[in-house]
Amino acid sequence: MLLTITTTRYPATDLGYLLHKHPAKVQTFPLTAGDVHVFYPEATEEKCTAALLLDLDPVRLTRKSPGGNDFALELYVNDRPYVASSFMSAAISQAYSSAMNGRCKDKPELVDVAFPLEVTLSVLPVNGGEPLLRSLFEPLGYEVNVQSFPLDTQYAEWGQSRYYEVTLKNNIPLWMLLSQLYVLIPVCDNDKHYFIGNHEIEKLMEKGRDWLESHPAKELIVRRYMKHLGPLTRQALDLIMKDEAMPEETEDTPVPVEKIRLHDLRLQTVRDLLLEQQVTSVADLGCGEGKLLKLLAEKSAFTRILGMDVSYRSLEIAGEKLKLDRMPEKQRKRLELIQGSLLYKDKRLSGFDAATLVEVIEHLDPPRLAALEKVVFEYARPGLVIITTVNAEYNIKYESLTAGTFRHNDHRFEWTRPEFEAWAAEVAARFGYTVTFKPLGEWDDAVGAPSQLALFTIADT
Repeated sequence: MLLTITTTRYPATDLGYLLHKHPAKVQTFPLTAGDVHVFYPEATEEKCTAALLLDLDPVRLTRKSPGGNDFALELYVNDRPYVASSFMSAAISQAYSSAMNGRCKDKPELVDVAFPLEVTLSVLPVNGGEPLLRSLFEPLGYEVNVQSFPLDTQYAEWGQSRYYEVTLKNNIPLWMLLSQLYVLIPVCDNDKHYFIGNHEIEKLMEKGRDWLESHPAKELIVRRYMKHLGPLTRQALDLIMKDEAMPEETEDTPVPVEKIRLHDLRLQTVRDLLLEQQVTSVADLGCGEGKLLKLLAEKSAFTRILGMDVSYRSLEIAGEKLKLDRMPEKQRKRLELIQGSLLYKDKRLSGFDAATLVEVIEHLDPPRLAALEKVVFEYARPGLVIITTVNAEYNIKYESLTAGTFRHNDHRFEWTRPEFEAWAAEVAARFGYTVTFKPLGEWDDAVGAPSQLALFTIADT
């Protein structure tokens, strides 16, 4: 299956910077059932095309299948190795994760720029035909061109198949295009190759922000994305439509409800630790869309709050969620948002009582951790540092994760408890801190909690 993205915006080779893929190289990324290859058929300043080739192994597909098909030979006779399905969404997430998350190290000013982009998908299965395809993409501003294929060229009376070669054109930021493709490709196919659970709601909220809520076909999109699972579909629609009045569930359609989501638990635990330590100034490093900042701003004990992130888009969203433009002047002076990298010395990070890094370190390549350590513990040097990260041992409890895969497509590593504790202890000793550890989330005697926290304090001299 082939996905190409083309731009003619001068210089067109900026596409390579946004995708984090050099036009002179062919790169390969592994999936559970095959490999993804990224290369450039054309790369000039006038026109640049990035091609993503998904090569699925039918044997590995069979081994990964959950089974239970109505058609006994479906594991061996199917279209999955030849069409753009949820496997293509997984390939986009694997190969273009940085671009889809709105990050560009070398040219960050291009992230939110609308590029003239042309996408070609060969071949896309569409349950609903061309009308459905147009109803999904045209409201988002795409020019849609399709070529349909007959079921059999020798038997015209059999009619057309559900397979199309699709060309989409739009003037749009690249991260938004990739997010829309990630969601809508499996919606066209009306199927997914992996287990659907509550985590899919979070993925849909993340990838559908800024466009799904206003889409006229949002109910159809959510229903298909959730594989027609009623409880999950209703939860997702409730979040999208911001309707707090959920319809009551019957005993036939129970909805698993967590008392508190794991991410919310992390944030509340970090806030409570900061209150216990009686700090007044906090720098949230890698603040994302500002969820922890909002919790901190609600407490008058924190008189100075800084949020820093490498993504300008995330900072914009944080500002909107915090309602900075409507915040009283006195409150506004407590809070500051800055763009910056944890890999470079930054004077703006000095002078804080505490620094927090909530689920940040696992998004860095391991060789870059040494730079982060110096920036946080040597240059900024707050009296207290809180770092949280996932516990890799707990991954076996997630049914949707296969061996060797991470919880998030942008994670560069995931540590076990001994690995995290060894790293934290070495950092503490090198920079003159002491460190203690705390589990986060529901405890399991065999594998621990889903997340882990390290609390660093400057050692007494």
